[in-house]
Amino acid sequence: MTISITYQAKWRLKSNHKYVVTSCRKMVNTNTSKEIKKTIFGNSNEPGYYVDGRFVKCCDLRNELELIPVKEYCPF
Repeated sequence: MTISITYQAKWRLKSNHKYVVTSCRKMVNTNTSKEIKKTIFGNSNEPGYYVDGRFVKCCDLRNELELIPVKEYCPF
């Protein structure tokens, strides 16, 4: 049995375009097609995500997100 889930990507990280956030607020790595889990780092009890080995807090993540443009520049 195979189950497939389709997410609609709405935002992406400015620094790394392979990480997108869906309209249902889940972060997905588009290269591996895996969902990134929200974790708590250390004793600060602030939720966030591990993006390329570094921890990004949810409050800092808002500054790094941008809407995915409908049309992107393609030189060809």
